[in-house]
Amino acid sequence: MASAKVPATITGPIQKQRLSRELVLTKALEVVDADGLDALTMRRLGQELGRDPMSLYRYAENRAALLDGVTELVLNELTIHPRDPDWKAQLRQIAHDLRRLALQHPNVVPLLVTRPLSTPLGLRPLGTLRPLEQILSLLIGAGFSPADALHVYRAYYGFLYGHILNELQEFVVDPEENEALLRLGLHRLPAKEFPRLRALAPALAEYDGAAELDQGVTILLSGLEAQLSLRLGNPTG
Repeated sequence: MASAKVPATITGPIQKQRLSRELVLTKALEVVDADGLDALTMRRLGQELGRDPMSLYRYAENRAALLDGVTELVLNELTIHPRDPDWKAQLRQIAHDLRRLALQHPNVVPLLVTRPLSTPLGLRPLGTLRPLEQILSLLIGAGFSPADALHVYRAYYGFLYGHILNELQEFVVDPEENEALLRLGLHRLPAKEFPRLRALAPALAEYDGAAELDQGVTILLSGLEAQLSLRLGNPTG
């Protein structure tokens, strides 16, 4: 009777995964997600990949390029359909998708919000400019003039990033406290100087990021729709 066949075992060192720009940036994003932006260095990345840090410069010439790559990687997850005839639904969906990405990668948010300010528009990575190009196409296709589309984009993203930063900030003083006024630390405010803010404690304590974002987008889109209707000679109301 033949003996049972024993599965072959792999001997020797396991072959490393071949390096690529995508692999390097994916691992860089994992480092940022886990330990923050300051933790991302070529040395740390080399350790995570099991490679000599010098070999990584083929895929990112310096740390700044590495950070730009991480930004591109996150923004590549943002799906925009510039030819969608329902521009309002598209802007609403983009807003919620961007919020979702920010909540998934909160340590990357400073790169999304502040890093572009230090780089001239034409020198930014192409992946970070594609959302701008696509949203401009969406708005111009809807009837906005190119200049107005740019103003809308700035107002839109200004609102989105402001909302995201507000949602991500630490605003609870004592999460175990049942009383909203105490949980948010609003009891420390002089009652005579801040009566309205103190009165809003329950609403502030029940903050719903998705609902708050949707309400803000609704206000923004209502104003934009009215502006576009006037431009096209079709006043609303």
